[in-house]
Amino acid sequence: MTIILYQDKFLPREQGQVDMEDRGYQFGDGIYEAIRVYGGKMFLLDLHMKRLERSARELRLKLPYSLEHLTDNLNQLIRQNQINEGLVYFQITRGAAHRQHLFPDHIESVLTGSAVSLPREETLRPNGIKVSLVDDIRWLRCDIKTLNLLGNVLARQEAHEKGSEEAILHRGATVTEGSSCNVFIVQNGQLVTHPADHFILNGITRLHVIDLAGKLNIPVEERTFSTDELYHADEVFITSTGAEVKPVVQIDERVIASGKPGSITQKLMNAFDEEVARIKAAALY
Repeated sequence: MTIILYQDKFLPREQGQVDMEDRGYQFGDGIYEAIRVYGGKMFLLDLHMKRLERSARELRLKLPYSLEHLTDNLNQLIRQNQINEGLVYFQITRGAAHRQHLFPDHIESVLTGSAVSLPREETLRPNGIKVSLVDDIRWLRCDIKTLNLLGNVLARQEAHEKGSEEAILHRGATVTEGSSCNVFIVQNGQLVTHPADHFILNGITRLHVIDLAGKLNIPVEERTFSTDELYHADEVFITSTGAEVKPVVQIDERVIASGKPGSITQKLMNAFDEEVARIKAAALY
């Protein structure tokens, strides 16, 4: 039986309900986080919680519980669902009220969460993936992790219909990010990725990979880059909580460099794998 978190309670999934006037349902008026679990432990938890606080502040949305209390409940959710390797998802909406665009007064924000198994083997693509280039039609506050994901959904669907695993988005000639990931290119031994401004979500795995690159003495430049630079990059890879570090070897009909994952991408993948292995080994003791 799958157990979900609703507010401060643990319930069978079948008992979970959403009020039809919940603002998350009607307006996408809410925020969310998705956190990887390795060895029964949430990965990069502090960074996720800091981003959650920022998203709430930007939307002027009150968190229903302290971060400490929320963390305790998420850990309990993991244990109740016996998740060793998986994903925790939770969202917080502004709450339910009579439908109007203005923020309602005196309503309670609503938290729901789930924890599911997600073995790494189901998401890893060590030989690389094909992606498609898609127009970025989203709003101008992509830095907030909100429930407003229809632009992302349409981009991913378009890529899927072209036989691609992911969409890489662009505004004019400028590459922003993927439909559910950040994008890196490698030029002359240096990582290049879009700066963390309002055009992209500052991904937690993005931040972690930048940190890993520093430890490996791989230079990183956070700047905009063009679709032409993307096509002619030495290497391309994407990062996200679900995908971790995933090489891109083809964009639509264009093959990137040799058509195989490059050496720098492989170094970062190996470093990530080693860290996960340490976490899982520690969980055994």
